[in-house]
Amino acid sequence: MFPISRWKHRTLAAALTALALSFAPQELSFAPQAMAAGKTITAVMHSDLRVIDPILTTAYITRDHGYMVYDTLVATDSNFKIQPQMADWKVSDDKLTYTFTLRDGLKWHDGTPVTAEDCVASLKRWAKVDGMGQKLMDFTASLEATDAKTITLKLKEPYGLVLDSIGKPSSRVAFMMPKRLAETPPDKPIPEQIGSGPFKFVQAEFQPGVKAVYVKNNDYVPRKEPASWTAGGKVVKVDRVEWVTMADAQTAMNALQSGDIDFLENPSFDTLSILEGDKDLKVETLNKFGFQTLGRMNFLYPPFDNIKVRQAALMAINQKQVLDALVGNPKYYKTCVSFFICDTPFASEVGGETLLKGGDMAAAKKALAESGYDGTPVVIMAPGDVTTLKAQPVVVAQQLRDAGFKVDLQATDWQTVVTRRASQKAPKDGGWNMFFTNWVSADVSNPIANLSIGGQGKNGGWFGWADDPKIEQLKDAFVRAPSLDEQKKIAADIQKEAYEQVIYIPLGQYQGPSAWRKSLSGVLDGPATPIFWNIDKSE
Repeated sequence: MFPISRWKHRTLAAALTALALSFAPQELSFAPQAMAAGKTITAVMHSDLRVIDPILTTAYITRDHGYMVYDTLVATDSNFKIQPQMADWKVSDDKLTYTFTLRDGLKWHDGTPVTAEDCVASLKRWAKVDGMGQKLMDFTASLEATDAKTITLKLKEPYGLVLDSIGKPSSRVAFMMPKRLAETPPDKPIPEQIGSGPFKFVQAEFQPGVKAVYVKNNDYVPRKEPASWTAGGKVVKVDRVEWVTMADAQTAMNALQSGDIDFLENPSFDTLSILEGDKDLKVETLNKFGFQTLGRMNFLYPPFDNIKVRQAALMAINQKQVLDALVGNPKYYKTCVSFFICDTPFASEVGGETLLKGGDMAAAKKALAESGYDGTPVVIMAPGDVTTLKAQPVVVAQQLRDAGFKVDLQATDWQTVVTRRASQKAPKDGGWNMFFTNWVSADVSNPIANLSIGGQGKNGGWFGWADDPKIEQLKDAFVRAPSLDEQKKIAADIQKEAYEQVIYIPLGQYQGPSAWRKSLSGVLDGPATPIFWNIDKSE
């Protein structure tokens, strides 16, 4: 069904293991650039942009913003290999010391040079909140700037995922920023948007929920290698990129066909046949690996602080009903009970028996009646402005009602969800019980990359704050496993525990095509798309 399933297993195993083991900002004087005439790409992204700190949230719109403004020390290419980006590296013979050397000519957008101290501070901020970063720090003895261009990371014991962690392509990405910004606590937004990346953020034109504007960074020196996924030369061929918000799918489609916009990240599945028939447009799936969609419960408050209530909810879920409402066309979706993506080395059906058979409503009703559930409303956040997140809360809310839950389905927008899900307040005080999101497959294809399968609780855990020391112990065993076969066994044990505790509910996999006018050329594919370097626009 997906192109990924056509890969040979050995190639896929090696590739995915390498990949996944793998607000008032200060305004800058960008006005002359912002107003300059030149080529402009106008895009409608999958969501409007409000949160602009790429370490503060895992939201993909913020990750996409991050790639415009910031750069990374190393990056992943289309062969799943880690490549130099801002820095090259050497590894000591005993595999305990990694030395990164910054390349020449790196400048922050305010004109100051990039230093190793900046990068060390950036890595430390990222590692406090990212799952792979946290695990890397567990193995790290020291991380320091040994001179202005040299970053030295020393390990307590050999750890094979150092480069895969720092160079992973998707949320959270280890973006580099000036030390003064990187010293901001990771749960607080940085006060200004200063990176060293290929575009500059135009704060003066930023209207949250309406428009975000980026202009070419004329001081950026791209690498000489061809662009490949998030690696290689980030050559900017246009003067300006505007992200404009159009929440209505029909309005966005009409704007693309009329030429008012150039790029539409997530057209409605209902409109794909129309767009595919337009001779002026190209429709293509840029992320060939697709997405996993999922539901996440809040472990801190009733009713989902009760494992028996969580298990009853799981029994009520029917993946196909969710995917039919979300996508409709089976060409673009598949049911899948693996936490680590179907058709991959760590795929398993362990623990997913009720999801496999399409739910068990009778068992769900019985389990809920026996759980002690007292009718506490389940507050579900339901964003209506994102094509790929509208259906899940509505369908699951009805499935839970059918099982006997009282549900409070609260209409909102995605950026409110992104902000609100970080709150540990009780639902009655503005908190929540359940939300839905999507992960690109590269972000969840093994237990270390999969941020939402952690069990760290309130201190360092992902939104929902599941507290499960057993999962954390199994993850430690996974990274020390001597072979792929042993890793597969441990991954299955992690999945079994995740289903028993209902760490989250996988709702299946899907692909989301993008559409753009044929006046654009050089649009890159990859697991962290869209990215706007390498794109040219004919006049």
